[in-house]
Amino acid sequence: MGFRDNIRRVVPYTPGEQPKERVIKLNTNECPYPPSPEVIKAMKELDWERLRLYPDPLMADFTESLAEYYGVKPSQVFGGTGSDDVLSMCFLTFFAGDKPVLFPDITYSFYDVWANVYRIPYETKKLDENFRIVPSDYYAENGGIVLANPNAPTGIGESLSVIEDIIDHNRDSVVIVDEAYIDFGAESALALIDKYENLIVVRTMSKSRALAGMRLGYCFGSEDLIKYLNDVKYSVNSYTLSIPAIAAGAAAIKDKEYFEETVSRIKKTREWTAKKLEDLGFSFFRSDTNFIFAKPPVGFLAVSIFDELKKHGIYVRHFGKERISDHLRITIGTDEEMETFIDTLKVIMEGN
Repeated sequence: MGFRDNIRRVVPYTPGEQPKERVIKLNTNECPYPPSPEVIKAMKELDWERLRLYPDPLMADFTESLAEYYGVKPSQVFGGTGSDDVLSMCFLTFFAGDKPVLFPDITYSFYDVWANVYRIPYETKKLDENFRIVPSDYYAENGGIVLANPNAPTGIGESLSVIEDIIDHNRDSVVIVDEAYIDFGAESALALIDKYENLIVVRTMSKSRALAGMRLGYCFGSEDLIKYLNDVKYSVNSYTLSIPAIAAGAAAIKDKEYFEETVSRIKKTREWTAKKLEDLGFSFFRSDTNFIFAKPPVGFLAVSIFDELKKHGIYVRHFGKERISDHLRITIGTDEEMETFIDTLKVIMEGN
């Protein structure tokens, strides 16, 4: 028996490429616009001598700003280094039983990675032919449920009635609703956290608030669930958010006008892009996110278009997974970037 027999091995999550050269980057769903000017101001005014100190483990400036903005108690908010960290902590905290955790077969591909890392049993439930959740699939006995709404990579948002139906049928399990893209469409489950003590709603500041580089995520839930999360957090890593990240997050939350303007711009560009893709023969369901999950017309392979776009310095996302290998996920960039993307796509398709 060698030391390798005691090493935990998993198939890791594969993130979108982060090319160092200057390209049109439409593959990781980042915001195409800079953060709020208030964030820049907060960074300039930061007392950098404080970096010799540990940050506030309660992240009070950040969590209290979130609580005020969303109308909840500070004790109902938990923060972490991106929603990935928050979700990982949720898996570790809430899924400690022997029953399988349930989530869709086509969804954020980090869920099964965390389940494998933490030795959590899980089952995937097949989305229907229109990539929608089948609520009755989640009525079975389980150890927890995770739903991305709107879903990724499909971009489809389910109605709040569908989400609540699943929560209501699973009062003995923690239900996590991952709302990374909620600002671009669909109805949030946040209004249900006081009604269902088993609900956790996860958010990120990487998309609509343009802070992917700061790694800021958070979730809402009952005071009991947030306490359980903090208990585990303080057992693993007490100081999750850095001093600059806390300041940046608080500043971004307070600039409502800039946030709403940014979301509006992305939505407008998304609709323009959708029309252009439709004109080129692509098919897709309505997107409630900052990306479009599109299937090329007959005669064109998604992976071939992916490769050709890359040669032109345009990066989109292609998944080789069953059921979706014939699709491309296209992040919405600036108007200029999307115009270049569409023009390049035309050239590629005409040369096919």
